[in-house]
Amino acid sequence: MNTYSVVPKSSDSVRIGVGAGFAGDRLQPAELLANHGNLDALVFECLAERTIALAQQNKANGRSQGFDQKLIERLRGTLPGLLAGGGLAITNGGAANPVGAALAVAAATRDLTKRPIAVAAVTGDDVLAELDIDSSVVLETGESLAKYRDRIVSANAYLGASGVIEAAATGADVIITGRTSDAALFSGALSAKLGWSIEDRANQATGILVGHLLECAGQLTGGYFADGVNKNVPKLWDLGFPMADVSTSGNVTLHKLRGSGGLLNRQTVLEQLLYEVENPHRYITPDLTVDFSNVAITDHGSDSVALSGATFVSVPATLKVSVGIRDGYAATGSIVYGGSRSIERATIAANIVRDRWVAVYGRPSEDVDCHFVGINSTFPWATEIPDSAPEVMVKFSLRTFEERVAIEFCREIESLYTNGPAGGGGANATYTETIGILSTLIPRDAVEQKVQVFK
Repeated sequence: MNTYSVVPKSSDSVRIGVGAGFAGDRLQPAELLANHGNLDALVFECLAERTIALAQQNKANGRSQGFDQKLIERLRGTLPGLLAGGGLAITNGGAANPVGAALAVAAATRDLTKRPIAVAAVTGDDVLAELDIDSSVVLETGESLAKYRDRIVSANAYLGASGVIEAAATGADVIITGRTSDAALFSGALSAKLGWSIEDRANQATGILVGHLLECAGQLTGGYFADGVNKNVPKLWDLGFPMADVSTSGNVTLHKLRGSGGLLNRQTVLEQLLYEVENPHRYITPDLTVDFSNVAITDHGSDSVALSGATFVSVPATLKVSVGIRDGYAATGSIVYGGSRSIERATIAANIVRDRWVAVYGRPSEDVDCHFVGINSTFPWATEIPDSAPEVMVKFSLRTFEERVAIEFCREIESLYTNGPAGGGGANATYTETIGILSTLIPRDAVEQKVQVFK
């Protein structure tokens, strides 16, 4: 049985931990932090680019309530330990429905503590009504957003830290937002706990640095890092999530629970520092553009790393908006061939589907994407196919705006069982409606954050 303990916290610092780096993240590491970490705040970062657009679509279709379905489970496992030490829970798991999430959490967690729990919802990120579609430009292509008008599902601006700070000032125990930027969840918590003003550019830059490093949870402590040769991570099965101790003057030390698995050193921190950073001199967030180019990483050993050097550059005049658009259907399927001449039989199967797509359905063979898993599925440009393999999975995929076409494609893959080469097994095929993401900008003064508190 593992024993976990925590590094002592100094009296002039605030300790913030991360309980999730994406919507599907594990529950256990967050519960360990809540119960053993002596935390002042625990952040659950649950929104990827497409997550909120899918949530908007599912809410509109009545398939879900529009917020992270694991949210209540996450909080049930962490709130008792967190609140016992005076800690605050913060999450962007409200997705398309922060108010609905707050009401659900307030109702589901009333029995967890001896006092009422206050849950704050931060809204304002849904800017579909405020967005001037005709004058907006798609950042990725330079096109007018109006080109996609009939396909738009959602438009959510990346909010900064002010809503989190305002929510914390109400005395809320849990703060639930929608599309607040990842770093702002952390910088907002630090500002609330340390008394930093949103106008304090130096400390806000430090808060954004801390948020950027913590936002992916286990990635900072060795997840997505190990290669089994030069980069070895101990007890990766028990990966501990990271924490940061931040002093009132802005000193930062990263660490994790003693006894937990994983690795926190200069290399893991440097990899995460560079994650999704196009220009380290100008890392743009809703609150500030920050310069990371002079960040100093000091490895103290024993999974303890100190940070300094993030500096303020400017305050952006605009906010980034993620626009979700209906993007048709994605159909995928596979079948496995094993034993002698498996590559030859896999090739026959791929050709059958392509040929029927032309001869029977009258559609281009280029519509059908076929790869052999283990041979050229991750390197589709590979031209040399080996002479033999013990087994081959043929992976098929197709994109279409017609649901009927997606259904026909799935049926063709399943029919390979008895209409294809010998020895095929494990055939499966499915299709889903997909959401695409475009980016544009909206003036900062067109977006207003609002806070509601529920008990």
